[in-house]
Amino acid sequence: MPSFAELCRAKMLFYFAEYRIMSDKFTTVEQQVSYGIGRQMGDQLAGSPFDELVLAAVIEGLSDAYTNQPPQIDTDVMKAAFEEVNGRVQKKQAEEAGKLSTQGVEFLAENAKRDGITVTDSGLQYEVLSEGKGAIPGSTAKVRTHYHGTLIDGTVFDSSYDRGEPAEFPVNGVIAGWTEALQLMKEGAKWRLYVPSALAYGEKGAGGAIGPNATLVFDVELLAIVD
Repeated sequence: MPSFAELCRAKMLFYFAEYRIMSDKFTTVEQQVSYGIGRQMGDQLAGSPFDELVLAAVIEGLSDAYTNQPPQIDTDVMKAAFEEVNGRVQKKQAEEAGKLSTQGVEFLAENAKRDGITVTDSGLQYEVLSEGKGAIPGSTAKVRTHYHGTLIDGTVFDSSYDRGEPAEFPVNGVIAGWTEALQLMKEGAKWRLYVPSALAYGEKGAGGAIGPNATLVFDVELLAIVD
């Protein structure tokens, strides 16, 4: 007798084959909206900290709920499964947070020894890649910047350079490390920031790309004060 996982895989292949047949699809507004809802749900699932999701089982649950079918799993069993998985996720996140915190502290301690690195009272580190000649923005100013953000291992998580379009935002509307640095920079300057987690996204992290207690590195170019 096939296992539940095998049945799920078989059904998933069937569903996907059926969907692919409709590939000249999504021509009506109803189809386009329906697909958009599916995309939104998929984006939410992709951002979940639970990385062992069985997509075919998700489709089964969605279909049963939408068509008002009785659940295939006892509610107490589902509740126990959620509790077990939540425990796993929390344990994994705690381990990851401790690991990233240690790595960040060690990285910043070594980085502070390099020539050209300035360390502020808050713990922010920066090096000047090019001096600017313009004005220095205040905390309530709106600025236009280009930036490239990585983890300390070089993994890129965001880059306006890659998008080919600068970003505009208020100086006091970003992470604390940026708010501090921007008020020290002149228009036209380009700095590399080494931002401790306490001045970035802290224990919560940000999405799947930036883990809890992650130290971040940014190349920031202050293009202009726009307001």
